[in-house]
Amino acid sequence: MGFDGRIHHLEHGHWVKFEIRRTPSTKERPHGLRYSFTLHDQNGDRLIGFDNALGVPARGSRFRKRRVEHDHWHRTAADLGRPYHFTTADQLLADFETEVERVLAGLGIDKTVLSDSETTDREAR
Repeated sequence: MGFDGRIHHLEHGHWVKFEIRRTPSTKERPHGLRYSFTLHDQNGDRLIGFDNALGVPARGSRFRKRRVEHDHWHRTAADLGRPYHFTTADQLLADFETEVERVLAGLGIDKTVLSDSETTDREAR
């Protein structure tokens, strides 16, 4: 897929990484996509992310059985994950971009991409 392995380099060493691959449809990934979109600081620490690598419990009553949601997002670096309602890949990208803009604005960093690079492996940048 076109975005898989793309890294966008931003001001002050911040960067955004996109990983997305087609997979067989499963109960955990009915849309047939495995993805991880992340914003990192200059040290490589994740600030936010949207992914479906592992399941997170749905929020709700402690008296009701909670479903495990595989599509989820991390609103902060410390957030263990909260369910994300996946509808389309385009909407996922739009929601991710909105969150990237929110975090960058809070840090006083411009969202302009200074350069792009690609990685063909899963190494951390």
